[in-house]
Amino acid sequence: MKKISVLFVCLGNICRSPAAEAIFIDLLEKKGLTHGFIVESAGTGRWHIGKKADSRMRIAAERRNIKILSRARQITREDFEKFNYIVAMDDSNFRNIQDLKNRTSSTDFSSIKKIQNFRSVFNEQEVPDPYFGGDEGFDNVLDILEDSVSGFFESIS
Repeated sequence: MKKISVLFVCLGNICRSPAAEAIFIDLLEKKGLTHGFIVESAGTGRWHIGKKADSRMRIAAERRNIKILSRARQITREDFEKFNYIVAMDDSNFRNIQDLKNRTSSTDFSSIKKIQNFRSVFNEQEVPDPYFGGDEGFDNVLDILEDSVSGFFESIS
């Protein structure tokens, strides 16, 4: 059986996309479906390559028993050939992903989505970047992502 591959993408890959990745993995673990998926995250920027997720996001996620284990990396041309779904956290990163694909890849393998298209509870059109705000912003992002990541899962399963 071929695995479904999902790449969550934000700007720096230290707040929103690693949280979305961890939430998705946690959901898969609870459903016993990890064997059928490849799940990663990346950033459109390169500032944080190799770093762990922001400590404030890791702490907020740990309070919900969600472990963020990934390290930051930048999206690459090869990702358009590896991942069935590339899921952007906001409009700016969605456009950056589309631009990168148009410049570097001739494949139509990946379906590029906006995570908030799968929300059911929250009205936000984009997942806000909590990096420059207070600690409560990280909890808010986790609330938003738990909703939209669940909706995304339901749409592909």
